[in-house]
Amino acid sequence: MKPPVIVLAGPTAVGKTELSLRLAEALDAEIVSADSMQVYRGMDIGTAKASPSERARVPHHMIDVADPSENFSIARYVSLARETVRGIHSRGKIPLIVGGTGFYIQALLKDLDFSEKTEDSPLRDKYRRTAETEGAEALHRRLKDVDPASAAAIHPNNIKRVIRALEYFEETGKPISFLNEAQGEQESPYRVLYLVLDLPRAELYRRIEKRVDRMMEEGLEEETERLLSQGIPADATAMQSIGYKELAGSLRGSCTKEEAVRQIKLASRHYAKRQVTWFKREKEAVWIRKTDYPGEEILLQHLLDLCRQFLHE
Repeated sequence: MKPPVIVLAGPTAVGKTELSLRLAEALDAEIVSADSMQVYRGMDIGTAKASPSERARVPHHMIDVADPSENFSIARYVSLARETVRGIHSRGKIPLIVGGTGFYIQALLKDLDFSEKTEDSPLRDKYRRTAETEGAEALHRRLKDVDPASAAAIHPNNIKRVIRALEYFEETGKPISFLNEAQGEQESPYRVLYLVLDLPRAELYRRIEKRVDRMMEEGLEEETERLLSQGIPADATAMQSIGYKELAGSLRGSCTKEEAVRQIKLASRHYAKRQVTWFKREKEAVWIRKTDYPGEEILLQHLLDLCRQFLHE
């Protein structure tokens, strides 16, 4: 019998945190974050990490495991997260994978191959120069032309992954999304219940805008300024994440704070749309539309029923 793993996924601001805490408490589970930015220490407000009091309720893993100056890779995430899951199982508890980074979830659940060339190549250099001279958006448009599925899943600011996808297409003549789909079909070493929270787009966008306003009230600008003052390069992978990138620009004087906030809200909406696109590709996903339930307690009870049925199969 394969060891069980429960996933609670969904787009940003859909409401995963509180539900994950209550599920974990009821199921005696431990939470494993699947968020590509929550791995970085000191980036708390902009990544919507669980608060210290929330983390005191339930053990959390894969949070604060890297310095923002590091280039934290998907391969490193999978290595650490798989060891974490083994440890949770060894304690007789259930791993509850929570997050919005679909590629991290897929990579953890499936035995994906992350071997790739580490040395630079003329192709890689060419695309880096394109990013430097024409900008990340121009590079992303090139990817959209040849591999729309990958372009939908990869943020334009994630230049490394955009370049890798373009490099793969030019070398093989095939979109890297084909490779990702083939790897996604591989059998998982776990028995998985994959739950995806969903909301109507208008409601999700309203929640995103409220969340951004709340982050600003909680000190996101000050958090960004502190990271920059610590010497974290503005072009570091961590600082390219939504919120920090825009506020770093306003702190440098390239735009007003008001314009930065507007850009954060726009980028967050676009990101949520890409997240939903990714999760719709997951064939085993069980979609939970929150508006179908008259209250949070009824929703929680339904999720618990699904989890308990899965665990006793």
